[in-house]
Amino acid sequence: MDYPLWMWGTFAAVVIILLVLDLGVLNKKDHEISVKESLKLSAFYISAGLLFGTWVWYELGPKAGMDYFTGFLVEKSLSMDNVFVISLIFTYFAIPRLYQHRVLFWGILGAIVMRGVMIGLGAALIHQFSWIMYIFGAFLVITGVKMLFMHDDETDVASNPLLKWLKSHFRFTEKLHGNHFFVKEADRKDPSKMVWWATPLFLALIMVELTDLVFAVDSVPAIFAITTDTFIVFTSNIFAILGLRALYFALAAMVHRFHYLKYALAVVLVFIGVKIFLVNFAIKIPSPVSLGVTFGLLAAGVAYSLWKTRNEPIPEVGRE
Repeated sequence: MDYPLWMWGTFAAVVIILLVLDLGVLNKKDHEISVKESLKLSAFYISAGLLFGTWVWYELGPKAGMDYFTGFLVEKSLSMDNVFVISLIFTYFAIPRLYQHRVLFWGILGAIVMRGVMIGLGAALIHQFSWIMYIFGAFLVITGVKMLFMHDDETDVASNPLLKWLKSHFRFTEKLHGNHFFVKEADRKDPSKMVWWATPLFLALIMVELTDLVFAVDSVPAIFAITTDTFIVFTSNIFAILGLRALYFALAAMVHRFHYLKYALAVVLVFIGVKIFLVNFAIKIPSPVSLGVTFGLLAAGVAYSLWKTRNEPIPEVGRE
């Protein structure tokens, strides 16, 4: 569906304003973001996403609005698993909370670019080959089933093949150098020669970007299964990940409390995937039903998680 340039311009302007406000005003200097501050930022970003969805509803109608909110909700929920993996990355590299914001901010900028490329590619493939939607549907069903049986200890940063390859092919310092991604130090083979070295902070950034790429492989087919409207797909995705940094600081210390949410999310992915195949049998699930089922499953997952883990201690995340 084609939209006037002013609608895309409005969306781009809102995103740029939010990013400038985040980096240039609220977090101009490195500082440890408290849970209280992160909760306020999370509420701000979620409110911005919901307000934009309300505007979409008003401009494009109820169906577009419900598709936006469904995509936004699914992407936010997928971000919960993202938060868990990012916390493992920061713990592995011993990144202090003081510098975690810098990694996450640049990570989100990279994520916006990657999502844009993947959504553009997905839209082009669907336009050219409509049958690819069935591949998306099958992929979501398989991913959902896999999530139901996946163990938490399967995520091991140290054994990541990309991490091993990077360490063996590029120069990385052993220790952090403040908030710098690169520093100039003596070459180990020729101490008289000064060369550029990447720091563990930059290595953590690469791993965060890789994590988002992996999660995008799930989230992009999921939103296309909800709607093939590129404007809705892109805006709901971007507004959901814009608040990922704030969400991380709000939930990193208590992400264990949402342990059972992944099972609800797995059922949601299966539900969305099955929707595609039901169309073949002249069964089309209305947008209000999709939104209601998605919200109900995720709300139940959150409620059960909070109740089931109410007496569990809070684990340490990262290094202060």
